[in-house]
Amino acid sequence: MDQELIHVYLMPGMAANPTIFENIKLPKDKFQIHWLEWMIPYKNESISEYAKRMTLHIKQDNIVLLGVSFGGILVQEMSKHINLRKLIVVSSVKTMHELPNRMKIAKLTKAYKMLPTSLAGNIDALTKYTFGKSITKRIELYKKYMSVNNKQYLDWAIEQVVCWEQDKPIPGAIHIHGEKDQVFPHRHVCDCITIKGGTHIMIINKYKWFNENLPQLILQ
Repeated sequence: MDQELIHVYLMPGMAANPTIFENIKLPKDKFQIHWLEWMIPYKNESISEYAKRMTLHIKQDNIVLLGVSFGGILVQEMSKHINLRKLIVVSSVKTMHELPNRMKIAKLTKAYKMLPTSLAGNIDALTKYTFGKSITKRIELYKKYMSVNNKQYLDWAIEQVVCWEQDKPIPGAIHIHGEKDQVFPHRHVCDCITIKGGTHIMIINKYKWFNENLPQLILQ
């Protein structure tokens, strides 16, 4: 029976814990869901090396990998080391060319090195400092789902996103993106399934769409 199941591994976004997938439910007679968690990177570890290390947590072959945001970048890197049935990227980018202009500028100026990641232990302060007062009402959401506050991890993760050097999309990757995504604006991405009204956190608040459509996307 276990061999008949399709194993689906889910990778959360930057600094997020896998409970962002708590409402993702797939038919148990066909799928088995596994949650992946972030590890602290080694000093000067490349994203390719990190991805290869992450694949050690995968125990089956011909699996489905789904990643959200930075997790979407990571699963694309992981796909270069293992055999997949399907690669699914959510609220993310497929190449460095789909990154927003502010991130491209940050790469050139190295401004990403100036972010106050040392405040990560104080989510209230970090949220207000980084996003402004308009986002204050979302602090509780961050407290629930953002659990990796290690400065070494955050510095590394931000640099991996901004400096990602993927030039062309990985063939066969399925890209699901919200039309109102403010982190990776929809206008910069191409060849994606567009979710009307979807934001960067649609894996949380539009989980019903994923529950209804993921089985078909995986099996097609």
